Amino acid sequence: MAAMATPSAGPILRVAPSILSADFGGLADAVDQVAPTTDWLHVDVMDGHFVPNLTIGPPVVASLRSHSTLFFDTHLMISEPARYLGAFRDAGSDGCTVHVEVGETAALIAQMRDLGLRAGLALNPDTPFEAVEPFLASVDLVLCMTVFPGFGGQSFIADVLHKVRQVREAVEAGGLHVAIEVDGGINARTVSEAARAGASVFVAGSAVFGSDDPGEASTAILRAAQEAVALSGDGRS
Repeated sequence: MAAMATPSAGPILRVAPSILSADFGGLADAVDQVAPTTDWLHVDVMDGHFVPNLTIGPPVVASLRSHSTLFFDTHLMISEPARYLGAFRDAGSDGCTVHVEVGETAALIAQMRDLGLRAGLALNPDTPFEAVEPFLASVDLVLCMTVFPGFGGQSFIADVLHKVRQVREAVEAGGLHVAIEVDGGINARTVSEAARAGASVFVAGSAVFGSDDPGEASTAILRAAQEAVALSGDGRS
């Protein structure tokens, strides 16, 4: 079994390719195509209840873990994450992100900590910043969905960037080490807007795995984010 990866230290920018848009008949090969260009892999888990779609479970994560040392950034779009956090940890997830909309947020964060998982908290496009504000000091990552969760290939919702700015301002004001992630409609154009707003982790699915060269597509998205930050005078790298 491959050793679990740990995220690099520091406020760096990164692309997390989403396997939701990969060919499920050749997931290991798809991961191999992007592995040289990133250190994170985004794993979307849907239960057909919290969102109207079904995807993968712990067995698929375990199979991928044996092929990859990337950091597995597991996004649980499910109604009862408490029942499955341990199973995903055991399968090889390095971090799990749960939705603030399901409730019991403090208990879920404590459970992730007890399991040794990096703790993430997600919020849908229409969920206000105030829903996650009380928990910012307790998590490692905040995921601002830039589409409504449930399906890949949706268009980027630019109005969410105001919320990204709110998260970033609160994180900076509190001196917190919290990654700000965006997921949905991210490509080499929209990533620039998200990076300027304050996001540092960019989940990209169809823009990466729908490309003839997923590795190059991932690199192009990261380059666009880095250029946007450089032009804005932001100190991040």
